[in-house]
Amino acid sequence: MKKYIRFLIIASLPAFFLIQLAGCKFFGDNAKVASNIIGKPFENLSEYHFFKGNLKDLSPNEKVLPYNLISTLFTDYAHKARFVYIPDGKQVDYQEETALNLPVGACYIKNFYYPNDFRDELKGRRIIETRLLVHKESGWETLEYIWNDEQTDAHYEIAGDVKKVSWIHNDGSKKEIDYVIPNQNQCKGCHLLSNVVMPIGPKVRNLNQELAYADGKMNQLQKWTKNGILKDAPADIASCPKMVNYNDTSADLNLRARAYLDINCAHCHNPNGPAYTSGLWLHYNQEEMEHVGLCKSPVAAGRGTGGLMMDIVPGDPEHSILKFRMASLDAGIKMPELGRTTVHEEGVALITQWITDMKGSCGKAAN
Repeated sequence: MKKYIRFLIIASLPAFFLIQLAGCKFFGDNAKVASNIIGKPFENLSEYHFFKGNLKDLSPNEKVLPYNLISTLFTDYAHKARFVYIPDGKQVDYQEETALNLPVGACYIKNFYYPNDFRDELKGRRIIETRLLVHKESGWETLEYIWNDEQTDAHYEIAGDVKKVSWIHNDGSKKEIDYVIPNQNQCKGCHLLSNVVMPIGPKVRNLNQELAYADGKMNQLQKWTKNGILKDAPADIASCPKMVNYNDTSADLNLRARAYLDINCAHCHNPNGPAYTSGLWLHYNQEEMEHVGLCKSPVAAGRGTGGLMMDIVPGDPEHSILKFRMASLDAGIKMPELGRTTVHEEGVALITQWITDMKGSCGKAAN
């Protein structure tokens, strides 16, 4: 009888509303996150039920928690909406140095999007891709979902893609790029630590900030602890490490530059990363400045050096390989190698100022 009544209600709707309903993915509040997310990847993002209501609104379902990072990876000026899902009854240990290694069955969910107008996000946005990092019994697995033009769903894809994207930038200018969506191997390559796929950004120092949740503002570490998903965190959040926001011009210049290099470069450039043989280790807590590049000659010469002799020449960014590679769009020169088809002008300006303000000299060999 209930099914018959439901049929009569739907059949009586005007054609316009039926078309609208057919064109979007919509789930009631009772739809739960799929219990088998660690199984074979779903063909469509909607099948996970990470979000409720209209999928493109990215309204988190029960057990799905939004999070944000203090300093974020630059990806051709794309904005990100980040979420984390942790199954009932499971927790993650507090870890001060490495990214939080969530329990099996958990998932990091990162959505890449472009507001139509960076000056006013209320003017709409276009979601390009959603990257999942799922913790399976065998380890972490990267999954790529590409959104359709109608913004009704995202389809599982291992080969990557290229999407033309345009937007109005912060200064009012119109920008247009060919946005490159990485393939699965490229995703894995960036997430390797000691040759094992691991999360990158969600470290305690990069999560230690307040976030506006549906039920009010709270420090993210406190929220995770209150929700029972983070255990053994210090009661005094002020004692937890905290990274600066590299966009905060009121913060210490050296800390800003180190934060920028940490989130944009150190996932490869660290003693256990894919670029460990370079000896250029850019993680936030690296104390030996030679490993950060100061007066350091590159391990391998070639086009990537631009004919320069040192990674960083104090006071002289124009003779520093680090700045040279950040400012290049040449595929054989640019750093990072993946994730950008444009120059991050603000990032280059930050590192340029940082090097300019450095004291000391490397001698004539630097030039």
